[in-house]
Amino acid sequence: MQEFTVRPQPDDPRLTRIVTGIDHEGTAVKTAVVMERPVTLFLNGREIVTMMTIGDHPNYLAVGYLLNQNMLQAADRVTGIEYDEELETVVVRTDRETDFEDKLRKKTLTSGCAQGTVFGDLMEKFEDVRLDTDAVLRTSWLYALTRKINTAPSLYLAAGAIHGCVLCEEDRPLLYMEDVGRHNAIDKIAGYMHLHGISARGKIFYTTGRLTSEMVIKTVQMGIPILISRSGFTAWGVDLARQAGLTLIGRAKGKRFVALAGSERIVFDRDLRGVEEENSRLARKASIGEDAG
Repeated sequence: MQEFTVRPQPDDPRLTRIVTGIDHEGTAVKTAVVMERPVTLFLNGREIVTMMTIGDHPNYLAVGYLLNQNMLQAADRVTGIEYDEELETVVVRTDRETDFEDKLRKKTLTSGCAQGTVFGDLMEKFEDVRLDTDAVLRTSWLYALTRKINTAPSLYLAAGAIHGCVLCEEDRPLLYMEDVGRHNAIDKIAGYMHLHGISARGKIFYTTGRLTSEMVIKTVQMGIPILISRSGFTAWGVDLARQAGLTLIGRAKGKRFVALAGSERIVFDRDLRGVEEENSRLARKASIGEDAG
């Protein structure tokens, strides 16, 4: 795949709106704000959930959500996806009946923004996943990825109030998705990978948000062995990463990073004297405080 096969479209007029207000000095200002709209997901005619999203890539979001909630399995064949912008619905159809009704009854709340959910048997699958033990992360790739991602045009740099997730391979960002919740952004990538037959082998996952239990669980379910963030960690996220054998790297800004799990995969092949610190002009919300969502 080429770099940034999918990337943010900050100039898309459907995704942001100009709003007037005043600043700290009482001066009139105009600023771009991210749009947020509901989309109700149906699976084979049954209503599953209503998600708040920016509205781009509803097909990938729907399929990825179902995969990451174990309502769809990797072997399931999607026979149709119907998105109705006016009705704010997306319907996913498969060639077999699913067991989603039991999962709906076992729903539990997680730490994701906009009240993301995981379901009762999710941890059972998590414990069965075996990640690629031969995968490596070269620090030269890490520094190249953070530079390319942070300087790419994005809705965050245009308007803020949004999260980004990026599927990478070596030093190349492949798929860059954004949304109001980090779980939506990761679901879009999971859906794209499933519908386009993209393997998790050799892949690296990057997120702008916190390394929570939900982010770790979804990354492991997708079979990706390395997860990087410019933000911080939660204790359960670290515990789950160590349990699953996931390489977990946080606070990746400029030449700095911290690895709290899976450090054996890291190959230190870059001289830090040649790595620049992050330009403050490109600093994202997560740089302000480790609790940025």
